[in-house]
Amino acid sequence: MIENGAVLPMFYLPPVSWFSKLNQFKPNAVIEREENFPKQTYRNRANIYSPDGLLPLVVPVIKGSKNHTQVKDVKISYDFRWQRLHWMSLQACYRRSAYFEYYEADFAPFYEKRYEYLFDYNNELLALLLKLTKIKYEPIFTHEYLAQYPNHTDLRNGFSAKTESSGQQKAYFQVFEERKGFLKDLSIADLLFNQGPQAVNYL
Repeated sequence: MIENGAVLPMFYLPPVSWFSKLNQFKPNAVIEREENFPKQTYRNRANIYSPDGLLPLVVPVIKGSKNHTQVKDVKISYDFRWQRLHWMSLQACYRRSAYFEYYEADFAPFYEKRYEYLFDYNNELLALLLKLTKIKYEPIFTHEYLAQYPNHTDLRNGFSAKTESSGQQKAYFQVFEERKGFLKDLSIADLLFNQGPQAVNYL
């Protein structure tokens, strides 16, 4: 294991702060693949800006995926058409943004193709997000679960989907900011659709 790196969780459309940490610790950032799946985290949810304010998008997982199931073994549920809901939400929230149409064709396949495992889905989305943000990072994954990493910054519990981020974040233009003001630490999708190629400079 590389020293002086960080251990990051694998998220769905991660928040801006996740990419800031990745940028800070790359190439010595390691992504956790062996942990048990914790509920109500960004591992299967993302926050975007809707006309009514914060809107969580949740990828449903198959029941039973919650009790001591390793995150790499968690399966996505298709009991309802969540992909259609997420894609319609992204379109409704960002159609007016400067760069949504620019990236639309890149994101659309993730809301059409069915993925069996949440980790694989998030990993393929991450590859796209790294390309679009121009962050040069080749993902490294854990091969066993370790409770502690003495030589690493452990960020596996460092991001909360339930409470507002306490970190500082510079404001950028958001489509509905005249309604609710600047909402910080939303999904990287919010930054990309609003800032486009400037996202990398922001990060």
